[in-house]
Formats: sequence, structure tokens, C-alpha cells
Amino acid sequence: MVAPRPSRRSLVHRKQTSSTTSTWTGARLLSHPTFLAAVVEEQKQIVKKYGDQIDYSILLEMETLHCCIKVLRMHPPTASLFRKVHKSFIVNTKEGTQYEIPKGHTIASPMLFNNNIPSIFKDPGVYDPTRFRPGREEDKAGGKFCFTVFGGGRHSCLGEAYAYMQIKVIWSHLLRNFELELVSPFPEMDWSKIMPVPKGKVMVTYKRRSVPST
Repeated sequence: MVAPRPSRRSLVHRKQTSSTTSTWTGARLLSHPTFLAAVVEEQKQIVKKYGDQIDYSILLEMETLHCCIKVLRMHPPTASLFRKVHKSFIVNTKEGTQYEIPKGHTIASPMLFNNNIPSIFKDPGVYDPTRFRPGREEDKAGGKFCFTVFGGGRHSCLGEAYAYMQIKVIWSHLLRNFELELVSPFPEMDWSKIMPVPKGKVMVTYKRRSVPST
């Protein structure tokens, strides 16, 4: 059986979400010198270990960069997810309240609210990629549905791993080859678009550099 080819619209959407997330990742990193230094150091160690020929398995080792790309928590590709209820069920809150969700209703899951619950994400307004590192793993602290920027369950995004890999390719190359500085103010989110994008221009200066392999 031949798998159906993805539509042109879906491919365009993937390009838009990846380019937008890449921009947010860069804007956050260039606004936080400590985390920028950490990902640059990771690239130096990768190059020392493998040289400059980066492949799929090596990209998987870039855990620090991976955590930084989870800027998606603060800048998700959509404001809400919607699901139709096919079977009635009960929701129990941590306060002990019960809610019945009837069959046939539509559930709206506000991603920005979910990603900023203080009982799950400490200081949710702070960009802190270490919250996703082993020992904290706040994206799993409230269960498998507390970090749903790619959806969840059987309808989660099939392109999640591809998206992370694509953005890693972009930023690992930039971090290895350029010194970057954000010269424009950190952008606000433009809510006039279906997918919240940076408002205005994100201006960066760059200077060529080379991460030594020895």
C-alpha cells in the first residue's frame, strides 16, 4: 500500500510553524546569555566528539538545544485545541470538584493557559529550558497531557519528532558558524494571525565563526 502524499497545504503549514518556532527559539536564546552559552558549549562538545559532519543520531544527542526549542510552551503554534466528545466522561479536579463532560460536546483546551499553570510549571512566565531536564521534567509532572503543543493521545501531531529535528538542524548550524546578537526589542506575539507569530521584525546581527573540532 502506498501512503497518501501530504497535501500542499499541510506542507506549507509545517514550514510556517517550524520557521516561527525557530524565530521564537532564537529570540529567547539571544535574550538569555546563560542559556545561549549553554547551547554553544553543547555544540563545541558535539564537534569535538564527532567533527562537523552532523547526522540524525548526533542531533538526537543535543538535549540542551532540544530543551531550548521547547519555547513552544510560551509560544505555541495555536492558542487552543478542539476535540469532539464521543463518549461521556467525568473530570475530577485536584480540589475534588467533579465535572461531567457529555457526549456530543466540543472541548476547547486553551494551550496558553495549560502551559502556564503554576502548580505544574514553576514561574511559568520565565524562559527556563532547564525545567525540561531530567530531575525536573515539568512537562511530565502533571501527566502526559500537561504539555500539549503537539496535541495528545491518538490525535497528536505525527510530525512532532520531525519538527524538533528540523529546528535542531537550523540552530545547530547557526550556533556552530555564527556569533549572533539580537538588536531589536524582544518581539510581542501577533494575535491577529491564526498562528501567533512575532510582531514586527526580529533583527539580528551575525559574525562568522568556527567551532574548532580539536
